[in-house]
Amino acid sequence: MTPTLTALLCLGEISRRGRGDPRTLPKPALWAEPGSVIIRGSPVTIWCQGNSEAQEYRLDKEGILEPWDPQNPLEPKNKARFSIPFMTEHHAGRYRCYYHSPEGWSERSDPLELVVTGAYSKPTLSALPSPVVASGGNVTLRCGSQRGYQHFVLIEEGEHRLPQTLDSQQLRSGWFQALFPVRPVTPSHRWTFRCYYYYNNTPQVWSHPSDPLEILASGVSRKPSLLTLQGPVVAPGETLTLQCGSNVGYDRFALYKEGERDFLQRPGQQPQAGLSQANFTLGPVRGSHGGQYRCYGAHNLSSEWSAPSDPLDILISGQFYVTVSLSVQPGPTVASGENVTLLCQSQGQFHTFLLTKEGAAHPPLHLSSKYRAHKYQAEFPMGPVTSAHAGTYRCYSSLSSNPHLLSVPSDPLELVVSGPSGGSSPPRTGPRSTPGESLRPLGERGLPQGSLSLPKDPIPLPSRTGLCPRDSEAGQVRSGGFKAEGGVGAQHAGAALSWAVHPGRVSIHQSPEAQLPSSSAFPSTPQTSGHSSLKNRLRPFWDRLFLEPLMLPVWVSTRLLPGSFSY
Repeated sequence: MTPTLTALLCLGEISRRGRGDPRTLPKPALWAEPGSVIIRGSPVTIWCQGNSEAQEYRLDKEGILEPWDPQNPLEPKNKARFSIPFMTEHHAGRYRCYYHSPEGWSERSDPLELVVTGAYSKPTLSALPSPVVASGGNVTLRCGSQRGYQHFVLIEEGEHRLPQTLDSQQLRSGWFQALFPVRPVTPSHRWTFRCYYYYNNTPQVWSHPSDPLEILASGVSRKPSLLTLQGPVVAPGETLTLQCGSNVGYDRFALYKEGERDFLQRPGQQPQAGLSQANFTLGPVRGSHGGQYRCYGAHNLSSEWSAPSDPLDILISGQFYVTVSLSVQPGPTVASGENVTLLCQSQGQFHTFLLTKEGAAHPPLHLSSKYRAHKYQAEFPMGPVTSAHAGTYRCYSSLSSNPHLLSVPSDPLELVVSGPSGGSSPPRTGPRSTPGESLRPLGERGLPQGSLSLPKDPIPLPSRTGLCPRDSEAGQVRSGGFKAEGGVGAQHAGAALSWAVHPGRVSIHQSPEAQLPSSSAFPSTPQTSGHSSLKNRLRPFWDRLFLEPLMLPVWVSTRLLPGSFSY
């Protein structure tokens, strides 16, 4: 070997060692804080950790010949810090580090992929068929964009799992997407995902993240109940409040509308021990609020949600400005026991007609339309009618393509059912009972239950009914009042029976039992002649109050006031 060749080989050996080729020292660890996926403009710190003998640390970026400035180790001399105060596309890439000690240069670390996000607009992320999955079930996540990016990336938050990357597929509509299958969903932890996209030539430069998507794993624990405080038919511009409640004592509730990409969550409130509920206020209402809703409950210490509530259909009126008419045969006044038919008609072509009764708790009646006499129509037969059929009716029309969107309502129709003696019985706003008849108790949401059988020969005294005012913010029912305007006298002495109802449902409570509505006079001291107000206090679940005198006062005159009856 010539002296010149020997010298060149020695120089090459020294050069390789000086550039950090692997030798006897183990490779260091390399990581980034707060993570390897960084929003553009945010700071990031890269750490390289070797051993306590290290005297100098170096950091190289793949594709860049000029290395970073060497860094001295921090105490206890086993790691060094490389700082990026403002993350940009220039800093994105693949990094390795190594260190030097008296024994020589270490091996190079495993590569660190440093990604910058926020370079492009965000994609959309949705779950197929739904973000609500039964425990143990499968779900597919769809990441998509209108722009033709080559790759999509899915990241699960809170997990030290590598991102999933898939090539994009173009649909006939021009939409680009990738479908990510997710392993069987279990309630062992919360499932939250985001997705991104990038180009082939810049794999470390990503878009803005999609909105987070949480997957709800539903289980088999007792389902909550879901109800609407306004009724199933809502007009545009109104505020809609859906109440999810349970007697299981759930700490949080979720509301999901079928077909949506996400669901709403609210903390549970406890109006009394053992009961929990959450109000979901939606509005101002528009057509997109129409649909089928379900709710779920969960405890704070568990990632598992309950079984779903029974579905609740919310219908939005006023979406079609087509005249709908409502008529009744043989007429609006009918004797008890007879049959009647309510006829809905429209000149426009609609697939379904819906019939609603004002104040009714049950959902609207549905019938398919038929084309007769140059009109689309549906006949709703009723009978034999009773006093329960009396009330105010309206009808609507809808299309099968979106059955939750309704036309403007028909003009109201008052159905009057004559009593047994032949006299007419005006429409009533609350359910009543005949002698010897038991009133049906409420059976949901853990509310107090019970029934009252009225005596065969009740004292023929009038009752008082008052609408419960509601809290404008929370949609809650407050106390209702019954005011004696003419002054309290001896004729008002006696016991009182009070109860509260949902429309179409009754629960009877006699004061002053604990946890039930209570009748009391204010002020609480014994009354002398003068002004007083008899108030009915109750928890916020009721729509109407009833006050029944149990002794023999004679109510000489009555006058209806908003929210109360006065006498």
